[in-house]
Amino acid sequence: MKLPKINKKNWLEIIFLGILFVFSWWLMWHTFNYKDGVIYIATKAWSDFAAHLPLIRSFSWGKNFPPEYPLFPGEPIRYHFLFYFLVGMLEKIGLPLDWALNLPSVFGFWSLLVIIYLLAKLFFNKKSVAFLAVLFFLFNGSLSFLEFFKQHPLSFNTPKEIITNNTFPSFGPYDGKIVSAFWNLNIFTNQRHLGASYFLVLSIIYLLLKAVKLNKKLKPWQILLMGFIFGIMPFFHKAAFLITGPILLSLFLYLPKLRRPIFIIGLIATFLALPQLTYQFRGEIPLISFHPGYLIAYPLTVKKFFFYWFQNLGVSLILIPAGFLLSNKLAKKLFLAVLPLFFIGNLFQFSPEIAANHKFFNLFLIIGNMFSAWVIYKVWQKKFFGKLIAFLLIFFLVFSGIIDFFPIKNDSLGAINDAPKNPDILWIKENTPPDSIFLNSSYLYHPASLAGRKIFLGWPYFSWSAGYNTNKKDQLAKQIWTNDNKKEVCFLLRKNNIYGVILEEKSPDFPINVLFWKNNFYPSYRRKDNSLIIYEIHKNCQG
Repeated sequence: MKLPKINKKNWLEIIFLGILFVFSWWLMWHTFNYKDGVIYIATKAWSDFAAHLPLIRSFSWGKNFPPEYPLFPGEPIRYHFLFYFLVGMLEKIGLPLDWALNLPSVFGFWSLLVIIYLLAKLFFNKKSVAFLAVLFFLFNGSLSFLEFFKQHPLSFNTPKEIITNNTFPSFGPYDGKIVSAFWNLNIFTNQRHLGASYFLVLSIIYLLLKAVKLNKKLKPWQILLMGFIFGIMPFFHKAAFLITGPILLSLFLYLPKLRRPIFIIGLIATFLALPQLTYQFRGEIPLISFHPGYLIAYPLTVKKFFFYWFQNLGVSLILIPAGFLLSNKLAKKLFLAVLPLFFIGNLFQFSPEIAANHKFFNLFLIIGNMFSAWVIYKVWQKKFFGKLIAFLLIFFLVFSGIIDFFPIKNDSLGAINDAPKNPDILWIKENTPPDSIFLNSSYLYHPASLAGRKIFLGWPYFSWSAGYNTNKKDQLAKQIWTNDNKKEVCFLLRKNNIYGVILEEKSPDFPINVLFWKNNFYPSYRRKDNSLIIYEIHKNCQG
């Protein structure tokens, strides 16, 4: 078999994809690394990693099967854990924590960039369009640059202010501004499983539509592979599962040639996904409610709706429909297949936090960017003024993203001592059963969590957003910590399968009757300055 010739154009493509790999590598390692027993986390990823690291360690250093959420044990896990299970297994077999997390993160994000490039190239037959589709994905086209200029008025010093900036100009809804926090690269450095999830969704679309475009039948192994990918998504990323369903249903309706393979894919996926969904929501119905308008302030009006999305999508709000009108028949069907995602995200709520709907819009915008790129390619063909307009459009489609890039680049790293440097973590790891549950007196980066053990109630936002009833556990934890009746305390601890209690005298999160614990319980471990004490229940609650 003859190998295809590699010409100059191929080399340019290979170099571009190589640059994307280097960028993906830098992005993930820049925001998380590990050295000499110290975990380093970018400050903008600090909150998310407080949930991810306990999940990883519950698999690598702990025992978490059947899987439970280590920040809310006692119920089947509702969070999509499969990516972090893989990371935990990599650490378990000997990879350092940063390599175990960053390798899948790099390849997941890079694979997403590659599939965006290949999908745009497949539909529009232009490498320039594929290049622009990737560029528009990396650097968002929102109007957040207007917020930047409110804080930094335009001047000769503007380039320096952009390059040295370390805060996002708009981070809605968390800072009260209208432009969402979910368009910049921060969501991929924080939600490490998101890039790989989108790659899996787009890979299914690519394989299906490539077969249609080339007028070829899908091979049985391809159909099985797509069914398997779709089927594991509830454990890998529930939003990806919810996104893939409407897309496949739309392609089933629009493309008769794909009806048989999509039907088989759906059967395989249903067979695989149902046990996962049953496990995750045992005895309960997943939260789905009608919530029109996404993050738009009520009362919702047509004017508010278009203003919100113009602020968040910028000129893409015009270019995407224009690209649809100018595109070929198959590309139109692709767009119509992903368009429901925009309406679903604007109409329904699938978790306690409506902001989580951003995943629908991110995937829609990935495809939408391809149509914006197609318009720019068309405009570029129109001599001088066309090229000038195309250049201006490109500028407005990447300017906010460029501004948003530097807060990530300029971010500082927070440090956490890991075992053996942290003796608390080391003692818990070496002296307690790997499936232990500890009553904690603080939430974030708890030593038991970093040792791979479960804590009774981690930061409530994490568990609440996954659909757990955190109020009940919060009240119970406070009841135990403030009680002065040892018999009642021991009963509650045993009833909730708590192995040990970790008391921190200056707890920022719980009121604690410190004297009661010191007078009635014998410690198994105490920090040198006595600021942290561990009580094992089987040694203190006998009889």
